[in-house]
Amino acid sequence: MRFAAQSLWIGLMLGVTIGMTQPVRAEDRNPAPGGSVGSTVKDDLRRARRARASGQWAEAHAAYKAAFEAIDATWDTEREAAEIGGELGLCELALRKYRDAAEHLAWSLERRKALSPAQQKRFGKGLADAVKRVATLYLSVDPPDAEVLIDGTPIGRPRRTYRLFFEPGMHMVRALARGRGEAFQSLDARAGAETKMTLQLPRAAESSAGEDAPAGLAKTAVTEPQAATTSARAPAASASWPGTLRIGGAALATAALATGTVLLLRADVIDGNLAERDVARRRRGWTSTTCWWPDASSTCAEIRKEVAGRDRLATLGNVALATGAVFGIATAASFLAEGWLLGGTPAREGVRVAPSTTGTQAGLVVQGVW
Repeated sequence: MRFAAQSLWIGLMLGVTIGMTQPVRAEDRNPAPGGSVGSTVKDDLRRARRARASGQWAEAHAAYKAAFEAIDATWDTEREAAEIGGELGLCELALRKYRDAAEHLAWSLERRKALSPAQQKRFGKGLADAVKRVATLYLSVDPPDAEVLIDGTPIGRPRRTYRLFFEPGMHMVRALARGRGEAFQSLDARAGAETKMTLQLPRAAESSAGEDAPAGLAKTAVTEPQAATTSARAPAASASWPGTLRIGGAALATAALATGTVLLLRADVIDGNLAERDVARRRRGWTSTTCWWPDASSTCAEIRKEVAGRDRLATLGNVALATGAVFGIATAASFLAEGWLLGGTPAREGVRVAPSTTGTQAGLVVQGVW
């Protein structure tokens, strides 16, 4: 079974887990109004405090979250609202939900005047612990009414500046507005790092260099420590061939791996048959030197033929698996190398694929317009 085990091991090594994460924003909190908010919040708070006192963090988190979501936009007691947000963040910190903890603790500390000194100290310490495990982005957008999307997901009400928290990994920040061009920039989020980014959307007149060029295809993104600016242009003719090559590479990798697996399984069957017949012959008095003699029976010739066939299938199977692995790795690497090789921007009416990784997942973010 060594050939089957070998093919299984290679197949497992080529597995890919795709995962996507979304950022959160501390400043953008606009809960939907509810009915009898006061009684609902008080009931949730009683449950949350009892659970927290007994160390039941999951139950405390559920109750604080329900109370936080029930707070009306016109909630009279700002002190309780700030307290609920901070306590919710501490529960999330205890449950290792660091991104959510940073969001709610930052939201609470923005209302620090409503908090007691002891609460300010507790929540500030919790926020300092949470931001060590997430990336912080200070984003400025011009114009301020532009819609901001993170990894293809809108993040809420437009504003000029944002404070965003990210799980570590690669993310795509994009801004667009009516009558303006489009701006986007990738972010390599690292735990504990703080990054400043400015997205400036050019006016439509500036981005329309020709009638045939897609409207709105422009970007200007400035990040620290290095600024990056790319003017609008029509997609290059070379922008279409990477997708075709990737499809072909994936097909070749799949076919090669399937062929290699079949060949190795066939070689394994032949090897098993040879082993069974060898045991039977040894019981009849055969030894390892029986086929060495000049007057050896015709059975020896058949054995040699089967051994040669088994080895040939095993060799071809290994070559096919290695070829499939090369095509698979090359196809995966093409996603990372696209920007380096082409040096261009994705077409507006197309698809952009960017790598995305977190502490527990790795995968690809697919973004585009269909």
